[in-house]
Amino acid sequence: MKTPLLPASDKSGLQHYTSYFYHATQQYLLSCRRYYELQKIIRTQTLTTFFQPILNLQEGSCLGYEVLNRPPVSSLFPDTESFYDFIGFTDQVFAFECFCRDLSFKRLSAALNEAEKPKDTVVFVNIHPQVLSDSNYRSGETIQLLARYGLSPQQVVFELTEKQAVHDYVAFERILSHYRSQGFRIAIDDAGSGYNSLKAIVSLKPEFIKLDKSLVRHIHLYPNQQHVVKLLQEFAADSGTYIIAEGIEEMEEIAFLREEGIPYGQGYAIKKPATELADVSLLFS
Repeated sequence: MKTPLLPASDKSGLQHYTSYFYHATQQYLLSCRRYYELQKIIRTQTLTTFFQPILNLQEGSCLGYEVLNRPPVSSLFPDTESFYDFIGFTDQVFAFECFCRDLSFKRLSAALNEAEKPKDTVVFVNIHPQVLSDSNYRSGETIQLLARYGLSPQQVVFELTEKQAVHDYVAFERILSHYRSQGFRIAIDDAGSGYNSLKAIVSLKPEFIKLDKSLVRHIHLYPNQQHVVKLLQEFAADSGTYIIAEGIEEMEEIAFLREEGIPYGQGYAIKKPATELADVSLLFS
């Protein structure tokens, strides 16, 4: 018996599968190209290191600098966020973080010498919680690396972001105690941007809380943002934590934050990230 021809309507299923297979293949090839590009960036050290100052809003002095490592802009990585988002989905998180750690400390040491800044200048280094949890990272290699560049744990603040959420806070708090015993300090980034950041603040008791830029933007105009910031400020005062307002872009925001007693801030209104350690100590004197 002859097999009957498929009805014309059934061809749509085949077309749908073909389209799905094509797009899945394209995504796989794109991921492969991005993976090889990531390997090339690590191998050739083609990240550009920037330093953004964090200012004492009450006194005008510079607390320290956040280190920002940015990849070259390309069709594969059109912006920094897409680059770091991709790394989070690969098996290269630990390798890349170790590479960034070495690069950051090396370039910080060189920048301190060039700018004739004090060797004990505080530096904020973004780091993935997964890396801090790795036993290899806790072996003392970081302290040896700092010593190689003439730096100390007392001047390093590990900055954890909500995008890289912690799942076991009890275990992670024990890990942080290990680092604190060596002199390192902890900052929680993106505070106020979601549930995870608030839970991290309560559970991990960081030395610094960095307010998410969504709370800081136009804060002088919006009572709801002001209320959230005041609640975080009260918590910080009770727990011995310092608040840093991120993403400051207007002088009106600075004026409001200073009036409210927020101790530290960073953003384009203070100074954009630069490849050298900028002197901003006279801005509010």
